[in-house]
Amino acid sequence: MMDTIKNVEYGLEKIFEGAQDFLPLLGTDYIEFYVGNAKQSAHYYKTAFGFQSFAYKGLETGSKETTSYVLIQDKIRLVLTTPLNSNSPINQHLVKHGDGVKVVALWVEDARKSWEETTSRGAKSFMEPTVEQDEHGEVVRAGIHTYGDVVHIFVERKNYKGLFLPGFEKWESDYNPSNVGFKFVDHMVGNVGWGEMNQWVQWYEDVMGFVNFLSFDDKQIHTEYSALMSKVMSNGNGRIKFPINEPAEGNKKSQIEEYLDFYEGPGVQHIAVATDDIITTVKELRARGVEFLSAPPRAYYEEIPKRLGSHMEMMKEDIADLEKLAILVDADEEGYLLQIFTKPVVDRPTLFFEIIQRMGAKGFGAGNFKALFESIEREQERRGTL
Repeated sequence: MMDTIKNVEYGLEKIFEGAQDFLPLLGTDYIEFYVGNAKQSAHYYKTAFGFQSFAYKGLETGSKETTSYVLIQDKIRLVLTTPLNSNSPINQHLVKHGDGVKVVALWVEDARKSWEETTSRGAKSFMEPTVEQDEHGEVVRAGIHTYGDVVHIFVERKNYKGLFLPGFEKWESDYNPSNVGFKFVDHMVGNVGWGEMNQWVQWYEDVMGFVNFLSFDDKQIHTEYSALMSKVMSNGNGRIKFPINEPAEGNKKSQIEEYLDFYEGPGVQHIAVATDDIITTVKELRARGVEFLSAPPRAYYEEIPKRLGSHMEMMKEDIADLEKLAILVDADEEGYLLQIFTKPVVDRPTLFFEIIQRMGAKGFGAGNFKALFESIEREQERRGTL
């Protein structure tokens, strides 16, 4: 598989020489979920995933239409938003998709310029540049539509000293479970419909100046039953990475088809969060009730030394510990990585999380695709959706 990586992954520095600089992105600002009950969802993400209470907006702060809870863990901010009446357009999203990601907010130096640059290149506006103010200063936000009902909001914070955004107040709680070691968002994966991947790859290239630095086709990502295709998009500094998946023909229904059926359209499939110690993180998550996909067979772990080659010399983790926790391992020319995937965190088989620890590797676990997909297919078979 390392030969495959050599064929599809080039030096990022070389690829990004051609990246456009009209949309400099500083990082992921926040991810907003539309959910049916933000109060209960916030309790779940605190209890299960170790997020901390951070900020709140609701009736008590003067918000008559929505309630939002903001949770934080290191550099990751989740916003959980629920409508307060039946007339809210958010209900349309919930009826169609169930709980899911609506906003992928991007931190920028100039939100107005970001909106102007992207809309002038064909992006459909979601939110014109808007100045939001309070006693702590001002935030400028603007947004555009991307695949499905997902939107990107550009957030400019350079003139704001407040907690999160105007309209929010500090959320204090007596219940604050410890964190589990999440550091930042490594990447976010979007699922799109049949034949739509290249369309959205082109959109990210033309509208946002991203580059496609890694590609997989159905010859590389397949099992006996299903297949998919994927291309990884990244901005010039590599801080934002958006793999885009589409289904491919197989003997049975792929995980991407299942997602599209139950989400009723394209959307964010999973959020990959980075940790510096995946063994400790996964042990803690399991102790809190987080469910993960089942482990691959023993042969997978027996073959790790061969698959990692010279990278085995730098590997600090015990393979027996990895097998016990069902953590997957892969390598590329730059190093190795460890990763594991949760089961869906909502009742529909849609949104899930990936936990990833990179030890130099720049890839996305291509060597694990077969083992991963077979595990997902076992879950699909139990659900009767394979």
